[in-house]
Amino acid sequence: MSAETLVVRDLYTHYRTRLGENVYAVSGVSLTLKEGRVLGIAGESGCGKSTLALSLMGFYFPPLHYKSGSIVIDGTDIMAIDYETLRTQFLGVQIAYIPQAAMNALNPTRRVIDFMADVVRVHQPGASDAEIRAMVEQRFEALHLPKRVLPAYPCELSGGMKQRTVIAVSTLLNPKVLIADEPTSALDVTSQKAVIKMLRDLMNEGFVKSMIFITHELPLLYHVADDIAVMYAGQLVESGTADEIIMGAVHPYSHALMGSIIVPEEGMKDEKLKAIPGAPPNLKKVLPGCRFADRCPYAEDKCRLGTIEERALGARRYRCWREPEALKEIYSHE
Repeated sequence: MSAETLVVRDLYTHYRTRLGENVYAVSGVSLTLKEGRVLGIAGESGCGKSTLALSLMGFYFPPLHYKSGSIVIDGTDIMAIDYETLRTQFLGVQIAYIPQAAMNALNPTRRVIDFMADVVRVHQPGASDAEIRAMVEQRFEALHLPKRVLPAYPCELSGGMKQRTVIAVSTLLNPKVLIADEPTSALDVTSQKAVIKMLRDLMNEGFVKSMIFITHELPLLYHVADDIAVMYAGQLVESGTADEIIMGAVHPYSHALMGSIIVPEEGMKDEKLKAIPGAPPNLKKVLPGCRFADRCPYAEDKCRLGTIEERALGARRYRCWREPEALKEIYSHE
């Protein structure tokens, strides 16, 4: 059985506005990531995916605040340690992050080799310049990146090359968990394929033990992820293997996402594309019941009452009071 590299339990985080209002961006999220697996997290813009990524890294800087829950990496709850320990012993080594705007993440006034050296020195302060150079060149060679990038400034690199360089920087210290927040956004198809191949190579060669891949493109996850968790309004509404979610989504929101895919995979579905009406709820005030109820065409009064708990369907989980057979029956009449 694969070891668990990341275990998250009942994580609650929120933003606090300058008016003192709370925006409940992550509410009760629980997930497990096992070694050798890629967990894809999908959902619309504004559903809390990037906030979840920042939260898992322990990046709690105003206006983002931690409320409760545990984030256990390699047996240690990072919410129970001080920031300096987190910075020097966990970030970059145990867990690393590829930001959503990765092409703008590089300091435009510094050469690539300089900020890669900074990453090494934080964790290996005694490393010499020659040792750091050899380490960086070895990683670039493993990822098929040309050494000519090292003395370059970010403005001298193409968008795809910037993205791949950021991936090299983020994974330089071989983290056990890599969080990639929409790493292929704003890239052309060829560059997307190169980035995905690079991420897969990192895992195949053992540089990265496991990965969370965040995107709003479900067809992309079908080719990248082993497991998928669908997020809506700060909650995970369904999780399971990639085949289970793509081929047989149970929760009405997951089902609606599959119906709105722009480029369906062959054999996945023959229905017409369907837009999801409305917009995600305002998370300043969380209403009782299912958060998708106001947009769900199958909602009943019961959906707007109390708390909708997760239900188990074998190894899968989904957040709806209906039985899966009843939901499938509803979908069959669309």
